[in-house]
Amino acid sequence: MGKKVIVVDDAPIIRLMLKDILEYNGYEVLCECANGQEAVDQFKALQPDLMTLDIVMPEKDGIAALEEILSIDENAKIVMVTAVDQRESLMKAIRAGATDYIVKPFENDRVVSAVKKAFGEE
Repeated sequence: MGKKVIVVDDAPIIRLMLKDILEYNGYEVLCECANGQEAVDQFKALQPDLMTLDIVMPEKDGIAALEEILSIDENAKIVMVTAVDQRESLMKAIRAGATDYIVKPFENDRVVSAVKKAFGEE
């Protein structure tokens, strides 16, 4: 099986789209999370190879989740998912240690490219 990924977004349709793209390209989606707290909990429990992490979510936003996950594992690979108008938050995420980012609405090729880049395959 391919590398293991957790998909995190509060929008079920975005999670489904990301999951389909990742699985089609040989990655194993371990689980989906709808908020940052779930993301942190599942990261600890499942120790994925990579996580896609939306920035704007309820309970705990993607930036807070990113910082907490990186405090658990400084080598965690995290690709942020953002809407076009969230540039400031995105820059904060990159400075905090995000590996790469994809912008919604995303192209399949960009998703695969960001994931491969995170794994050093591109």
